Amino acid sequence: MGQIIVTEFVSLDGVMENPAWTMPYWNDEVASFKRDETERTDSLLLGRVTYEAFAQAWPTSQDEGAPHMNSIPKFVASTTLRETTWNASVIEGDLLAGIASLRERHNMLVYGSATLVATLLRHQLVDELRLLVYPVVLGEGKRMFPEGVAASYRLDSVVHTSTGVVGLTYRPA
Repeated sequence: MGQIIVTEFVSLDGVMENPAWTMPYWNDEVASFKRDETERTDSLLLGRVTYEAFAQAWPTSQDEGAPHMNSIPKFVASTTLRETTWNASVIEGDLLAGIASLRERHNMLVYGSATLVATLLRHQLVDELRLLVYPVVLGEGKRMFPEGVAASYRLDSVVHTSTGVVGLTYRPA
């Protein structure tokens, strides 16, 4: 059986939207945290908005992780997306059944995708939650945990970086 790993950039006040604010804090320690999760996965599970942004950026990216990101399959949770590129397919039919079936065969990494993540959390489909918490308060934006999402996790590991970012890894309690 595979697993679903959710990874997010989060501000101190829980905002995860438009993470351009993370760039001043990027360093080798943050890169190592991200590389660890990427190397353990064989596919991406994304919401439509994140998929469309990634499909625009990654194919021409010079990032060291681009070859891996571009080569692995992507599964998109969407009821509105009709055509895909970038080695992707839309999950058809019942979303939760489709994700459960994929989870049996894949170690999937979820970036961003706030609506999808809320659904995964509500249905206890997250096997590992990896948060990079940044030392900023943004005051507005889409939150990591919207109202109505309740979950219980235990802390598995903590990474402190020299730029003040804290990497937290949680597993279901």
